[in-house]
Amino acid sequence: MTIPIEQIKLRRLKMQLKHPFTTSFGTMQNKEFFITEVLDNTGNQGFGESVAFSSPWYNEETVQTNYHVMKEFLIPLLRENDIHHPDDVLDVFSPIRRNNMAKSAMEGAIWDLYAKRRKVPLAEALGGKKEEIDVGISIGIQPTIDDLLNTVGKYVQEGFKRVKIKIKPNWDYDVLAAVKKEFPDVPVMADANSAYTLEDINQLQRLDELGLMMIEQPLAHDDIVDHSKLQAVMQTPICLDESIHSLEDTKKAIQLESCRIINIKIGRVGGLSEAKRIHDYCRAHGIPVWCGGMLEAGVGRAHNIALTSLSQFALPGDTAGSSRYWKKDIITPEVTVENGRITIPNKPGIGYEIDKDALNRFTVEEETFKM
Repeated sequence: MTIPIEQIKLRRLKMQLKHPFTTSFGTMQNKEFFITEVLDNTGNQGFGESVAFSSPWYNEETVQTNYHVMKEFLIPLLRENDIHHPDDVLDVFSPIRRNNMAKSAMEGAIWDLYAKRRKVPLAEALGGKKEEIDVGISIGIQPTIDDLLNTVGKYVQEGFKRVKIKIKPNWDYDVLAAVKKEFPDVPVMADANSAYTLEDINQLQRLDELGLMMIEQPLAHDDIVDHSKLQAVMQTPICLDESIHSLEDTKKAIQLESCRIINIKIGRVGGLSEAKRIHDYCRAHGIPVWCGGMLEAGVGRAHNIALTSLSQFALPGDTAGSSRYWKKDIITPEVTVENGRITIPNKPGIGYEIDKDALNRFTVEEETFKM
């Protein structure tokens, strides 16, 4: 049965983060993004969220390129093709190279609409079985080690199951050692955001002394080969993030033994359907996965929660509660964390209602497309 899409709406939002977020690339205070909305012929609405940033520091996509690709290419493709199941969107969008975050923003809304039409939670529509998920916390680079320890201590008291520390050259071993000394029983991982090269191999090998859960994406954002060389001489598991854009990338990374863990980000891989395919392949090959965050607002956060309900998400993800990032989110109720866990909603679709007042308050532009 065809999913009858009658209308698509693109809303550009601008929201201020509660705290500046700093990585090896720089600092961000404001987040611009799109909320996508698809409407069927009976009034059901599906919502998605774009995760590209305003500048191309994470990958080549930006908020503006997402808008261009969605308006000029993806929406016309949806007009021209029947969608029977959200998985069909992968094939419909396949003539467009890359631009995975734009694709994901559109596909996510269709997944939400599909689940609502079936009157099932999005997690169930994806095949998830969990009733709750474990979550960790991602902490940006802090002004001092003392500031970092105070921040980590706060989140440990709140019960988060894992702490992710952003690192870069000259902000790595000593920082992580201080955290491990202060919190010896807390699982700690390091996220390098591609800040190193193989010339730093001795410094990276030192991290083996610390018993980290993993080090995420230490080398180039588009590399698989050098990570294989690094993993061969490190005990600490390497986790790939920016290098994995598809199931094909996943297969190559596993074959080359470039990593022992994979971070699945819905936007980075082009949507929930591809994320599920990567999950299934990793499950078949014994590779643990976890769900990374992109500073999402409530809609994107809800999609992450639904995806993490799948069985191979064996490690805590980055999907912290709404109040960690926003004074006011655009969903109700907001995502909350209790003792390091999030309960998966059992309402149809993403399981959260859109707070229309908040959505309107943060919207700076909107455009409607008849199908």
